[in-house]
Formats: sequence, C-alpha cells, structure tokens
Amino acid sequence: MKVLLADDHDLVRDALKAYLESEKDIAVTTVPDLSSACEAARKTLFDVVLLDYAMPGMNGLEGMKKAMEAGDGRPVAIMSGTASKSVAQDALAAGAAGFLPKTMGAKSLVNAVRFIVAGETYVPVDFLNSADVERNHPLAAGLSSRELEVLERLCLGLANKEIARELDLQEVTIKLHVKTLCRKLNAKNRTQAALIAKDAGLF
Repeated sequence: MKVLLADDHDLVRDALKAYLESEKDIAVTTVPDLSSACEAARKTLFDVVLLDYAMPGMNGLEGMKKAMEAGDGRPVAIMSGTASKSVAQDALAAGAAGFLPKTMGAKSLVNAVRFIVAGETYVPVDFLNSADVERNHPLAAGLSSRELEVLERLCLGLANKEIARELDLQEVTIKLHVKTLCRKLNAKNRTQAALIAKDAGLF
C-alpha cells in the first residue's frame, strides 16, 4: 500500500510516517507542502494522499482539489489538529475520502487509512458529535460561527497568520475578529480571551 503524506511540520510528519510504516504492507512517501504533493502524485499512483489542512499552499480546500486532480482521482484525505466540524463537512462535500484528526492514536490512524484505501469514507463519529457541544454553550450565544472558529484557534495558541491560513482569510480580517472577540468577552487581549473561553469550558 502506497501512502503520500504531506505536512509542513517535520515532527508530525515523521511521527505519522512511523505510525503507518509500523505495518509491513504500508510504504509512506513524505513531502512538506502542497506543490511537492501534487508533483509526487503526478509521478506515482498512491493508494491514498493525506494532506495537512493548514500547510503552505493549501488555501483551504482548494489545495485538496488540486491534489485530487494531480492524483487522477485517487483518494485524498484531510488531516488537521485544529479544524472544526464545518471544515470536515466541507471537505467531505468537496470529495475528500476522509477527515483525520491528528489526535488519533496510531492504531486508529492505520485503520482509517486502510478503510479509505478500501473505498470507504472515514470521519470519526465522536469528532462529528463532540463538535456540536460548544454551540449550546452560553458563552457562544453571542458569537458568530466565524468568531467561534477564531476563538477556538486562539485557545490552541495559533498566531493570526496561522489562523488566517487555516480559515482561508486575510490576516487583517483575523485581527478584526480578535478585536471583536475581546470586546464581546470583556477581555484585555487575545490571551485573556482564550483563558476566558477555556475557563468557561467552551473549548
């Protein structure tokens, strides 16, 4: 089984490769960005392509579509450590063969890849169910969906540039969202806004 793994973080890439190659029948090729992934997919018919949602060149789900074209329709799945339920649903609607949270255990990751290669679509049920919890939280009542997405990433310690890349927005737009969040949450800065959300159990 040939797997193409594209992720811009060396440690994550190496760890995921080690997880997968612990299985004797899985061979993993790794690349650091979308352009390299597309180039590799044109040269080799991989059984599945795994793309980090937030790596350089992805531009939201546009990168996934490019990888699907480069691989001549071979299965492409999205990986992410921070993406929301809506991103997962959009990815599946756009033709993704799966959505793999980076919080998955090694065995679960291997099983998910085998599931996708078998022609199925993989998304963890608990991920889809748990992503709805914050919607009913009182703190979320006054926030828009986009503000919740930005706030979730503030809680993960992401910089404005990283959040902009993940959400396919301009950095200046993220700054405006952060300013609005601080006002709505009565926070002095982004760090305090994240602490308020965490203390309230929103994320």
